Amino acid sequence: MAKIIEDKELRNKNYVFRDRFHAGELLAQKLKPYIEPAANPIVLAIPSGGVPVGVTIAKRLNVPLDLIIVRKIPIPDNPEAGFGSISWDGEVMINRRLVQQLQLTDAEIESAVQKVKIELNRRLEKFRGKIPFPQLKDRTVIIVDDGLASGYTMLSAVNSIRRKHSPAAIIVAIPTASTSTLELVSPQVDKIFCLNIRDTMMFAVADAYQKWYDLSEEEVLEILKGFFR
Repeated sequence: MAKIIEDKELRNKNYVFRDRFHAGELLAQKLKPYIEPAANPIVLAIPSGGVPVGVTIAKRLNVPLDLIIVRKIPIPDNPEAGFGSISWDGEVMINRRLVQQLQLTDAEIESAVQKVKIELNRRLEKFRGKIPFPQLKDRTVIIVDDGLASGYTMLSAVNSIRRKHSPAAIIVAIPTASTSTLELVSPQVDKIFCLNIRDTMMFAVADAYQKWYDLSEEEVLEILKGFFR
């Protein structure tokens, strides 16, 4: 079970960050005492929302930045929610309990998975192009997103990195998450930095931010300009 480092003054509060860049600044301050240069740390940001958070952390900690492309598998007729996720290397993770509750058929699951794989490949080409994935063996890997909703997107990233890249440690750094999602993710990683933990029944990542909207791909590429590509 990972140690969870939070900001207790932000527990169960809404609208605590001005925007994703502000959240990244606060996370970088919290991370700094724990990150050793000898561990050869690297930040892996999950597009789209994780990019401004991750870029800010990488700049403030003076560590390299790269991207890890992961996509949720949306629930039919409810694309804002997901019943699983797929990582950049094609690894599929399904929330079997939720699938049973939703009574999804094998055909519905397969159809959704195939659509996400097509979208994933398109995003890989757009965001990464021909840039090879970084070497992570024996490094401290800091995976960054703008928050955790179900947690399955983050789990896909963590599991692929753990099984295929042999890092020294995996740290999850997110501005906000629910307690239940942190309980799901924490057994799989070494540390979690989450400033704004909320115990509410209805959790939305957006409720942590004063300024919140879905970033376009063009905005993501602009933020990355001169830093990653």
